[in-house]
Amino acid sequence: MPTSPAHKVRRDDLSRREVLRRGFLGLGLCATGRALYGCGGDGPDRNVSNIANIGPLGAPDENGLRLPAGFTGRVVARTGEAPIASSSYVWHAWPDGGATFETEDGGWIYVSNSELGAGTGGVGSLRFDRDGNLVDAYSILQGTNRNCAGGPTPWATWLSCEEVPAGMVWECDPFGVEAAVVRPALGVFNHEAVAVDPVNDHLYLTEDQVDGRLYRYVPDDAGDRASDEPLDLENGVLEVARVFGELEGPVGWLRVPDPTVQDGVPTRRQVEESTPFLGGEGIWYADGVVYFTTKFDNRVWVYDIEMDRMSILYDDDTSENPILTGVDNVTVSAQGDVLVAEDGGDMQIVAFAPTGEIVPLVQIAGHEGSEVTGPAFDPSGTRLYFSSQRGTAIASTGGVTYEVTGPFFV
Repeated sequence: MPTSPAHKVRRDDLSRREVLRRGFLGLGLCATGRALYGCGGDGPDRNVSNIANIGPLGAPDENGLRLPAGFTGRVVARTGEAPIASSSYVWHAWPDGGATFETEDGGWIYVSNSELGAGTGGVGSLRFDRDGNLVDAYSILQGTNRNCAGGPTPWATWLSCEEVPAGMVWECDPFGVEAAVVRPALGVFNHEAVAVDPVNDHLYLTEDQVDGRLYRYVPDDAGDRASDEPLDLENGVLEVARVFGELEGPVGWLRVPDPTVQDGVPTRRQVEESTPFLGGEGIWYADGVVYFTTKFDNRVWVYDIEMDRMSILYDDDTSENPILTGVDNVTVSAQGDVLVAEDGGDMQIVAFAPTGEIVPLVQIAGHEGSEVTGPAFDPSGTRLYFSSQRGTAIASTGGVTYEVTGPFFV
């Protein structure tokens, strides 16, 4: 396993339960208008998580999903097949990061990246009506490279990240009406994921390198826009994090001199005192807190924005319940459950409940050699979408996208 000078450090004085309670009393990234990412919109009171109360995973169902009692699953798309019988559009290979967006008719859209390389990547959309019926499927980005994860914005767009050394972020319209736009101001590097802080108008980005960095983009119009207006993703400052101490502690932000790497020096090496992270993966903002994962040390990190402080929520080497390995994509329920998908591991989605329990939510059986990707909730908070990126070991590009319904809250 790759190492760093500060590999496997002492845990901060904030316990896992304290971090969860402080960070997730409710999800703060509620979109206005037609976007939805992690929030539930209108509906019943969903402030109480039920995750800590669910039982063990059952036997695999007809789709290979192991689920707790009371939960059901279905396949909504498969690589190479048309999700809608009346359409010629076929679902992409290697589905990866995803998010949901609310539609004006009461339905929603689930977007999914394709991590194919050599200019064959992109993003696909699945549109559902208010009853959960799949009514449309289409492409919203084509011709890009290794679109890994990304992140939704409060102004109802999807930021799709290219995981290549010269990778960039593409801003996409989930409805497929507006053409996608590349955003080089967010940096040219091995992108993984991005999260928007709508309070301070900042963006946070992870880098999938063994010595990757955590970045913050500060647009020139930060603090000068209405909550539903887009931020300026063309003019702003890209910064890189420096953690004072042994990775847990106060955080400072330093300007990246050359975000678009015109002089050939990678962004992660332009600021010598910046802090390396061992393979940045998924990232999510909620209620003043940024959560992100690093794969080479199986950690889930917490950055408290107001306190400017970094902490470790989970480390498989020190956890009393180390059931999560291969940490990857992350999302959060409206009740404060932190969901982390496994790249490998046991092919599970594991939840950290607000009360501190660590609980497996779903496992995909028979897909060894694949990874779980793109977890995202629908507007009601009762449906969870995700994919097995490569399907079974035999069909190495045969991705499968699922929907699981159940009592995630009470």
